[in-house]
Amino acid sequence: MRIGELAAQAGLTRDTIRFYEKIGLVTGRRLANGYRDFPPEAVPWLQYVRTAQTLGFSLAEIAQTGRELRNAPDTAEALSALFKKKIEVVDARMAQLAALRAELDARVGTGCPLRAAG
Repeated sequence: MRIGELAAQAGLTRDTIRFYEKIGLVTGRRLANGYRDFPPEAVPWLQYVRTAQTLGFSLAEIAQTGRELRNAPDTAEALSALFKKKIEVVDARMAQLAALRAELDARVGTGCPLRAAG
């Protein structure tokens, strides 16, 4: 299918698909007339990319995990493992943010925000 049809079916812009193609997330072939031609399986893949981004995965992570998922004997199990890893990352970041908040809170009202209350 051509890029316009793919964009409409995947709910993305043509520019987004061109960018994804440039970074290797999706692959199309060039027809003799210069148009891009994408396989039908590009639609669910691009929908997965969008969903993964909303779940906090970077494009680099999506590219890496996409390769892992394509080679996984059980996709559902592989996705669950990826989600568990991402939860660990989120939990660690939340702990860092809580520590940062506590540090900032300790500096409130000290007269000098660069010096902790003592």
